Amino acid sequence: MAGRRWLGAVLFLGVQLRALWPAAAVEVYTSQEVDAVNGTNLRLKCTFSSSSPISQDLSVTWNFQPEDLSSHEPVLYYLKEPYELPAGRFKGRVTWDGNIERYDASIVIWNLQPTDNGTFTCQVMNPPDFGGTIGEVRLRVVQKVQFSEIHFLAVAIGSACVLMIIVVTVVIICRHHRKKAQEKRMEVADTEL
Repeated sequence: MAGRRWLGAVLFLGVQLRALWPAAAVEVYTSQEVDAVNGTNLRLKCTFSSSSPISQDLSVTWNFQPEDLSSHEPVLYYLKEPYELPAGRFKGRVTWDGNIERYDASIVIWNLQPTDNGTFTCQVMNPPDFGGTIGEVRLRVVQKVQFSEIHFLAVAIGSACVLMIIVVTVVIICRHHRKKAQEKRMEVADTEL
């Protein structure tokens, strides 16, 4: 009878200690917000850490939620190899750019569009680590800078540089002439003495 009580106490203590022990989980790290220019390509970086060694059953799920908060859309799935989508807004526009051995689950989105504004999520499961954080990246696609704006900026900076060069050259020439004039006056003064 005493042996059963002792066994019960040990089991109870084990359950209590397990509750205090941190659960095995995968931690996922991403940027909070990213701005990118319309029509360009962007690497969405997602790295992770796990308390377990990398498993053959490790999986990565990328999803997207538009700004209007409509339903989540799948972007890419990885299990031993990347699986691209057969349909949807990202079909043919997303490629795997990660390296599982380096704890990297990044992707590249090609030809960004304003409709890509929203939140991308990166979830990594590494059995037996299933729970953990889900990485979120808020993407904002901005319009390209117009050529006329770039041209105006280049002209303004170029003009300012040319103006500074002219001012410095004039100052140097004036000092040079002043010095020559002073030397002539000294020569005239020396010859008069």
